[in-house]
Amino acid sequence: MIIKNNYPILEFDDNKNAKLNPTSFAKQPFTTDKLIITFFPEVINRLEKEGKITLERTISGENPVLLYQFLEEDILITLGQVGCPACAGNLDLFNTMGITKVMFCGGGGVLDKNIEVGQIIVVDGSIRDEGFSYHYIEPARYIYIDTKITEKITQYLDNNSVSYIRGLTWTTDAIFRETPDKIVQRKAEGAKIVEMEQAGCIAVSQFRNFQYGALLYGGDDVSQDEWSNRSWRSREGIRYDLVMLCRALVKII
Repeated sequence: MIIKNNYPILEFDDNKNAKLNPTSFAKQPFTTDKLIITFFPEVINRLEKEGKITLERTISGENPVLLYQFLEEDILITLGQVGCPACAGNLDLFNTMGITKVMFCGGGGVLDKNIEVGQIIVVDGSIRDEGFSYHYIEPARYIYIDTKITEKITQYLDNNSVSYIRGLTWTTDAIFRETPDKIVQRKAEGAKIVEMEQAGCIAVSQFRNFQYGALLYGGDDVSQDEWSNRSWRSREGIRYDLVMLCRALVKII
């Protein structure tokens, strides 16, 4: 049933079936239920060169999606696409094909200069400043990852002496509209980092009822008068280690 509203984005329909469903595109199911989504292409290239992963399949389309499998473990890994419609939309399809345990690893712009480059952030949830999630979960300002998942993640990190902080992300569609006043407001609401996928991915996991967790690392700095890149995309060691960490975590969430 659709809930009427003056604003189309807030008109939520709880009908599970749409005219076009992931089942229309789902082909042969995966042989595993575990997946890592990463935004680090150089890590996938390194893993392939080291002989640790092999191409499992390519999902064809205008923007083909490549999925790789770890040779020593029953885990898939794929390169995420930017924004909720692409990244979370693919996640909905992956779930239909048998994925029920997902770890996301990426980065984003820090809202606090004291969050160093490479600092791991365990995502508790997201401020929903985008459009995609509102088609999966009824309107609300925040959306949260299942606390049972985040507790498993933090317990593993604690047991292995991995430094981290935890908190909300600010998910936005508009990279060029992260204005100073919005940054101040989102930080006051508890957001540690700004990115473009979490609200959508969390919404899909709730709507389809599967396990989802996310680790991000502190990247560029949007908290100061002038934006600072901080060379965050060149931290190859940090990015590789984060993927390996997610490989361990996806088995326990």
